[in-house]
Amino acid sequence: MSGLTEEQINKFRSEGLLVVPGFLSQDEVTAIKSACTQLVQEMDPQKHRGIFSTTNHQQASDTYFLESGDKIRYFFEAEAFDREGNLVMDKFSALNKMGHSLHTLQDDFRRISFSDKVQAIARSLEMKEPAIVQGMYIFKQPGVGGKVTPHQDATFLYNDPQSLVGFWFPIDDATLKNGCLWYVPGSHKSEVTRRFVRLQGGEKLLEFRGEDPVFPDSEWISAPVNKGDLVLIHGKVFHKSERNASSLPRHAYTFHTIEMEGCTYSQENWLLPPEGKELPRLYSQ
Repeated sequence: MSGLTEEQINKFRSEGLLVVPGFLSQDEVTAIKSACTQLVQEMDPQKHRGIFSTTNHQQASDTYFLESGDKIRYFFEAEAFDREGNLVMDKFSALNKMGHSLHTLQDDFRRISFSDKVQAIARSLEMKEPAIVQGMYIFKQPGVGGKVTPHQDATFLYNDPQSLVGFWFPIDDATLKNGCLWYVPGSHKSEVTRRFVRLQGGEKLLEFRGEDPVFPDSEWISAPVNKGDLVLIHGKVFHKSERNASSLPRHAYTFHTIEMEGCTYSQENWLLPPEGKELPRLYSQ
């Protein structure tokens, strides 16, 4: 596998986000979507009550979220339940995302996550001993898929020195109408000024510390992509997506890598490997 070209590497280092067209075959896209469908079919919504939102951060007091690093767990849109806690939507239409260990616990996701071509990308970026931190499937449902507010991924998965890279695979075409990614080119050259950290004791398990800068609308660039493309996202680049107001889905699979050689993964991060276990290494799987 050849990995990235010099031009692609330079663009990623300059802008903090890179689209690699046609990275997944259509058979791989179909396999991922079929695997997702099967997992949701087998999921009992009476046993999975997680709600995920980037606006009200209900997960800050939710052990179901905090303990999902080595499991496959399911997170619904806020509108999915009534005041009594009853699911009021079809479960296929109500999910926000599922994760966070799809990359280790489901064969189709694992094959792609640890594939030779993913390893070739990592080597192109001079990663010596990368590990995969989390793997999740994002639904961005038609009509109810909420917006994702501007953020840096390193806010949530902090390591020092910063080496976080997101691999984001659209499983449907991601367009301006159904909530494609937007980013601020070059914003990855700024520091991480906001952290999402674990707390010890008390009802609140996680909290934000610090503030993000605010960028004018004119600095944001859209990144519409086709299903099967790869979007590489630098851990410090600011990115977001608008709500899906269309009638079309915008599913995506994403995982994050960090460099383990010479880097320290913060023990304050919300996601930690189970006690006695390490994050799975990309090159040794």
